[in-house]
Amino acid sequence: MTTIPRPPYDTELEAALAVVLQQFASAHGTEPGAKASTTLAEDLIQTRRSGMASPPIDPILQQYGLAHTEHVVPGPEGDPDITLSVFKRHDLPPGAPCVYNIHGGGMVIGDRFTGMDRMLAEWAVDLGAVVVSVEYRLAPENPDPAPVEDCYAGLLWTAAHARELGADPERILVAGASAGGGLAAGVALLARDRGGPRLIGQLLICPMLDDRNETLSSHQYDGIGVWDRGSNETGWTALLGDRRGTGKVSIYAAPARATDLSNLPPAFIDVGSAEVFRDEDVAYAMGIWAAGGVADLHVWAGGFHGFSGMAPHAAVSAAANETRTNWTRRILGT
Repeated sequence: MTTIPRPPYDTELEAALAVVLQQFASAHGTEPGAKASTTLAEDLIQTRRSGMASPPIDPILQQYGLAHTEHVVPGPEGDPDITLSVFKRHDLPPGAPCVYNIHGGGMVIGDRFTGMDRMLAEWAVDLGAVVVSVEYRLAPENPDPAPVEDCYAGLLWTAAHARELGADPERILVAGASAGGGLAAGVALLARDRGGPRLIGQLLICPMLDDRNETLSSHQYDGIGVWDRGSNETGWTALLGDRRGTGKVSIYAAPARATDLSNLPPAFIDVGSAEVFRDEDVAYAMGIWAAGGVADLHVWAGGFHGFSGMAPHAAVSAAANETRTNWTRRILGT
């Protein structure tokens, strides 16, 4: 474990983190009382996938009064079709804004229902959006560019069929957390560079942006937290293989490598001060500003990776979630 000084965890969040890490230890079969590594190693990917599988969605749909439809749509040229899930209120009038969601999971775990009981339901119920969530292929079985190209293909279909879904094609927001935030940033870059759909915003929640893994914050959180430096190496290596950290990495796979961040939709970027992604996320916001763009940046003191979803009742989580919701409501116009 590193001895580099690092920002401490928020007191409430530190207690919640201990519970989360114990759950990880149980999922990995660690003996009671034994100290478990927080690092996601390659041989733990399948275990983590099983331990973090999304719960059945039918009870959630019933609880929130949501309709759910699935659409199998063309994937990238020459690649398999992909599945999109669409969630919306039963009473939602046509022409609603659309949130195009890309799930997190370090490029190696998760599915389109990840976060269904939190953000997806909130966007659909409270904000009155049509929520489209994409099932993209995961690494290492499907390395770059499969994940980001799947996500972009899903966006193209969503924009072309928005009215059929009850959404306004001129009001599509791309959103994602962690790896999903990095993929959302990559999709926004692809849409700009390929003349794709004009997005109204990009909601990047603690996004995973830089395969080089050499920021100060990436060294500060080594062997500590739910997603540490070692986990980051595992995720990026699964996605990029031997290209990780070299000059052969696309800006769409690792948006932190982009040198031109002009002409992008307004961004909301938030991150904890006590996590690996802090510095790359701050740098990304600064790059947008340097290019004359619009970015709302929030660094939450003492926040570990994913704190606002894993410990929503903590005071700092409540503040972060409220701030994010207010920005999203303003961008969507609801």
